[in-house]
Amino acid sequence: MYAERTGRLPGSVVWTSTPSPRQPGRVLPDGCMDLLWHDGRLLVAGPDTRAFVTGGERSGWAGVRFFPGTAPTLLGVPAPEVLNRRVELADLWSAARVRQLTSRVNAAADPARGLEQVALGLAADVDPPDPLLGEVVDALDAGRPVAATADRLGLGARQLHRRCLVAFGYGPKTLGRVLRLQRALRLARRGVSYAETAARAGYADQAHLARDVRELAGVPLGELLGRR
Repeated sequence: MYAERTGRLPGSVVWTSTPSPRQPGRVLPDGCMDLLWHDGRLLVAGPDTRAFVTGGERSGWAGVRFFPGTAPTLLGVPAPEVLNRRVELADLWSAARVRQLTSRVNAAADPARGLEQVALGLAADVDPPDPLLGEVVDALDAGRPVAATADRLGLGARQLHRRCLVAFGYGPKTLGRVLRLQRALRLARRGVSYAETAARAGYADQAHLARDVRELAGVPLGELLGRR
């Protein structure tokens, strides 16, 4: 079972997940990074370019998902270093600091709330997120082409690519593709037909939507939505 709520840190989502013994979970690319708690340990989930399939875990997870582009500053790690990976926080930070934070989360009545407190503390110690990154996300999520996004922000194509690589783990073209997938899933889950979903989300046609979903999610759209 999965549950989430809006976090107290702006742009964050606090979530919990209990594994199903019957089938693995499938975490889809969304441009975000997460701070995770599992079995008393803290981990970082990097940005994904393909579905991350979970399985075999018998205990629950908790996490704080950060708005795209904001986690590298909070966690002090460039996004490419954790691309498509789940990494122990102790591999990124000093052992003493990780022990201290882990103890705080494990002592909390609810690990999710403990993680949220850690996230709030991290945010208080760093500068606010670069507003340009939010503008990049908004433009690409609205379906703007990469070239038009760069022009709108007054950046050259190479400048935009470099900024995106550090913040998101990949370039603006991949980020736009990931955000388009999420737009399509929101529409399809509301019952919008596949053809209309493709058109409204920014795909060339329904076949393009089907190919992209299979490549990014690893399964056909119908299976992803639980439709047989």
